[in-house]
Formats: sequence, structure tokens, C-alpha cells
Amino acid sequence: MAISTRLQRTDQLARPKGKAGSGARVSLAGESLTPDRPLRIGLLSYRSNPYSGGQGIYIHYLSQALQQLGHQVDVIAGEPYPELAPGVGFVPLPGMNLYAYDTVRAAVRDRGLSSLTDALECLSYISGGFPEPQAFGRRLIQRLGDRLAGYDIIHDNQSLCYGLLDLRTKGLPVVTTIHHPITKDLRLALQNEPEWGMRLLIKRWHSFLSMQKKVAAKLPSILTVSEASKRDIAQDFHIDSERIEVVPNGVDIETFRPYPDIQPHPWRIMSAASADVPLKGLSYLLRALASLVGEFPDLELAVLGQAKARGRTSRLIDELGLGRRVRFLNGLSSEQLAREYASSAVAVIPSLYEGFGLPAAEAMASGVPVVATTGGALPEVVGDAGILVPPGDETALSGAIRKLLLDPCLRQCLGRDGRRRMQELFTWRQCAQRTVEAYRRAMP
Repeated sequence: MAISTRLQRTDQLARPKGKAGSGARVSLAGESLTPDRPLRIGLLSYRSNPYSGGQGIYIHYLSQALQQLGHQVDVIAGEPYPELAPGVGFVPLPGMNLYAYDTVRAAVRDRGLSSLTDALECLSYISGGFPEPQAFGRRLIQRLGDRLAGYDIIHDNQSLCYGLLDLRTKGLPVVTTIHHPITKDLRLALQNEPEWGMRLLIKRWHSFLSMQKKVAAKLPSILTVSEASKRDIAQDFHIDSERIEVVPNGVDIETFRPYPDIQPHPWRIMSAASADVPLKGLSYLLRALASLVGEFPDLELAVLGQAKARGRTSRLIDELGLGRRVRFLNGLSSEQLAREYASSAVAVIPSLYEGFGLPAAEAMASGVPVVATTGGALPEVVGDAGILVPPGDETALSGAIRKLLLDPCLRQCLGRDGRRRMQELFTWRQCAQRTVEAYRRAMP
């Protein structure tokens, strides 16, 4: 993973050669902007764990697809760092990486406090906040500053930090991707938490939303990944929907595919659902599973995620007597995950809300029949190539699972239709092409 040197050359780039009134368009790097000229793209990501959550996946595949289209891409990222394809530049912005340590004291002992930003990040973390997006923006401006003018476009991946407004003030074209408004997570977390003390902590952790709403309101170009997210961003962030453009995510159809050497287990269910996050709806799937084990005694569930030892999900599994039937998968590579899907009879996405629904797309690309809810954008991804049920309805969930377990022909048809839908509508190349079109519209 070589560190890019393109930023170091920014001051040596040619100055604009077009004369005033000549009609020539020039980039901030001083080159003529023809419609098909390769772009220099700075792709920002405040954290990019490749094995946890969708941000690292988005950064990896979008940067690779943009590079394959012939553009120069630098990923400027905080920790945990992304995994990037050959040819994609990398500019690290190391910070305190507090979530990698057991205590703040351990982080400070290991890394020290070298700046006011480091100290502020630690104080916010200690008080229950989530400081990473704002701290990333401060480091971006402090460490890279005017050198960012070497890019034709700056693309932010949902940090929505104040630093973006500084870049706008300098005249740099900026677009941001908002995968879905985190206001949804906040509302569902509060609805599912009866203890007032925990509710206060939840509100404190989500206090970064105030910054994100202010920044989003001042950015002229916003991308999102579904029509559902577009509606919810416009409503929750008070933004004119005409400023929001939908560019759906892709799925890696080369990795996520049917594996001829793998025979699906007829009673295995696969789900990608963060265990202790109410938004992901795992509790409804567990209850549905419990209602089916009498009819299907060999039924088992594999969950992509991790459950806290004494957390809500672990307690529910014990209460339902599902301990020997549920296993959690964590830290899998894309190929390992794809093979887990291929070994399953059914994939279930029980989320109460999804801004896109990448797990559904990955399962469908793998040729696995999908049961998903109608929460958020899942109907846009699944279409008529899966079974859709209302979110938060364990009875409907168990009924749909039962239908698939008892009908091998239906499983085969939906698996085939799902893969075809991903191949036709949701590739990363299509995503990159539409993203570049949005870049060019946002450039002066």
C-alpha cells in the first residue's frame, strides 16, 4: 500500500494557461477540462475498516472502479485504514484511533498528544461523544491545507466535517456521499432503550449530527445511494431534494457469486446484522428462528457481526434457547464471506432501515435467495427477485423463511433472478461512471 506522492507535487503543477474570456475551462491544477479528461480525485474517508461496516467497502471498490476508468485517485483516510487496489494512491491521516484501545490512557501512552486536535478528540471521547469525523476534518486542513488544490474534485465519504467548508471557502469543488442520515439510527436507538441514563449517552454519542446537518446544508452537491435515503436526507437534514443525486452502490459480482464446489446446507440461514444495533433488526430474526426450530430441528443461523458477551443479543439468544444454533462471524475477507453465503440455503436481512442494503446485494450476487424487509432502500435493491416483509414483523419473517425452506424450486429461481439483477443494475463500474458524471457537474 504505497503512499501517494501526488500531493507533494501540487505546488509544481502548471498554472492555468487559458486567457480570460477565452471560454477555456481549467481545473484547480491548471489543466483544460475536456469532457473526457481523466480527473484527479481526492477521496476522503475518516475511517475505512475493510471488514466492518460499509464505509471501507465503499472506499475500496469505488476507488478501484474510478482508477479502472482511467482517473487518478488518492484515498485520504483516517484509521482504521482501508485496503486499496493496486494503482490507487493512499494518503494516511493518523489520529488517536481511540476505538482500537481499551482505554484513552492506553492510547495516549502509545501515541502521545501532539496537537490540540488530539486533546479535543480524547476529551470528546471521554465524555461519550463520537469525535472522529470532526477530528479528521481538522487534521485534513492542518496537515494538507492548500496542497488539496491539486485535485480536480474532493469527494467526502460521509464525514460531513467542518473542514469541508474550509475547502469550499478556498474554491475547491466538493461533493459528499451520505449513505443514509444517521438521524435514523438515533431515533431507533432511543426507541429501543428504556433506561434514561443510556438514552442520554445515546444522544451524546450522536451529537456529531449537529455538525453534519450544518455542513450538509452548505454543500451544493450531495450524492446518496438510494431514493429512500434521498427522501430521508432531505427531510431530516432540511435540504432541497433537488440538490441530492442518487448513485446506487455496486456489488463485487466476481467475488460474490455461486461457487460450484460448495453445496448449500439445506437448513442454514445467513444474515448480516450488527448484533447489538437495533436498526439491524436481529432480535426479530432470532425470534423468528425460535418459532421455526420445532418444525426444522436442524436449523442454524450464521450472523456476520459480533455480539457483546453480556449484551442484549446474547441475553436474548440464551432466553430463546438458541445458543447451539447461532454463530457469529467476524473479520472475514470478501471471499470468505462469499463462501459463507454460498454455503447457505437462505439469506435474511431483517433490518428496520437500510440506506442501501449491501448485504442483500452481496447475497443476491452469490445466487442465494433473499428474505428482506421493506425498511428503507431494501425494496430498491431486492426488487421482485426476493421476498419482502414488513420491518419488525417476526411472524412475517418466519413465514417467508418457512416458504423458502420448503420450496427448493423457489429458492433456485430467486437465487438465479437475484444474481441477474445484480449483474444488470448494481456493478461498481456503473457506480463509478455515474459518480464521475456528478463530479463534472460539480466542477467549475
